[in-house]
Amino acid sequence: MDIKMKEFMDGVKAKNPGEAEFLQAVQEVVETVWDHYNANPRYQAAKILERMVEPERTVIFRVPWVDDKGEVQVNRGFRVEFNSAIGPYKGGIRFHPSVTLSGLKFLGFEQTFKNSLTSLPMGGGKGGSDFNPKGKSDNEIMRFCQAFMCELFRHIGPNTDVPAGDIGVGGREVGYMFGMYKKLANEFTGVFTGKGREFGGSIIRPEATGFGAIYFVQEMLKAKGKDLKGLRVAISGFGNVAWGAAMKATELGAKVVTISGPDGYVYDPNGLNDDKINYMVELRNSNQDIVSPYAKKYGVEFFAGKKPWEQKVDIAIPCAIQNELNEKDAQTLIDGGCWLIAEASNMGCTAEAANLATQKITFAPGKAVNAGGVAVSGLEMTQNSMRLGWTAEEVDDKLHQIMTNIHATCVKFGTEANGKINYIKGANIGGFVKVAEAMMAQGIV
Repeated sequence: MDIKMKEFMDGVKAKNPGEAEFLQAVQEVVETVWDHYNANPRYQAAKILERMVEPERTVIFRVPWVDDKGEVQVNRGFRVEFNSAIGPYKGGIRFHPSVTLSGLKFLGFEQTFKNSLTSLPMGGGKGGSDFNPKGKSDNEIMRFCQAFMCELFRHIGPNTDVPAGDIGVGGREVGYMFGMYKKLANEFTGVFTGKGREFGGSIIRPEATGFGAIYFVQEMLKAKGKDLKGLRVAISGFGNVAWGAAMKATELGAKVVTISGPDGYVYDPNGLNDDKINYMVELRNSNQDIVSPYAKKYGVEFFAGKKPWEQKVDIAIPCAIQNELNEKDAQTLIDGGCWLIAEASNMGCTAEAANLATQKITFAPGKAVNAGGVAVSGLEMTQNSMRLGWTAEEVDDKLHQIMTNIHATCVKFGTEANGKINYIKGANIGGFVKVAEAMMAQGIV
């Protein structure tokens, strides 16, 4: 590592002790943009990178609420408003016991570059709580969402910070939070995305991250003179991202052979079809968070407690959570003939796995691959501002074009001397340049 880069990273580590996920995300970006940064003395003079790794604002608050037994519960709420250089803060809200400040800082930092890549006017942010919605009644979830919004409402707005859903936060939770925001703010505005269709939500928003991921993979394949038809695809997870990816990949002729959950994974050698995908959604909506019933229903093999990366496939698409695919998993995939890995989850691969995949096969990072979700959120913001709704075909066409443009940006900034496309480098520099130029134009603020 360059001495000055090491000094920079040592400084970031000293300011953010113990925040492993955030430091991993910063290091990945810094390593790839460092040469570009050093080649621009005006960036250095304005301390662009030093400012970029510091959130503009971090809000931490308590969330007291009453459960169905009448007992008071206390959770912690967060909103990390990372960068607003190119637009209002934009990023999801996550409800999960694992939510920490480090995790949300990593996600907000990544979101800044991801949103920049979409070319839409959105800054980067992320929020959430250590509240666990699993096992809670509908009324308990409503009371928690309302209590959470009683504090968060003062920090967000359609031109300030526009949250969305994420892990543990679907249409129901967004609806409850939006309802309380509307009551407290006394206005009906597009302050949330991922809303129900009846009150301003965009069509195909739930599927958008998965759809966008497959559109990006499609562009990666075109660059290699290939297409999806007949290729074997391993997908992890069975939430909205995995659902959308499985649906679009199957529609385009690929054979999706795995889905997974906390209990293990299912291997279906014949691939998913419409009925199986619908059942996958049923399982997800059952709130059980398990995929083993799929194996029983369709007579296929279930691998308890294991990850799907041991199967022989052409393409692997992690769709669940950060760092779900490690270096050993990456090597197993490569040994089994996998030649393309695309992160549909945020930082779905460990740094070691991403480096190995970049060196040996073709790899693309989440900030490029999974930008389709926030892209359609941006389109929802546009529809709300215009007080209209587009058709599924209109939204899908715009999403497809955005993902095609993101791929072109990765090619522009990531093509190396030997002709190979380094997607990590291309995505990071492409996202960095737009934010850096906006920050330069706005002065030291």
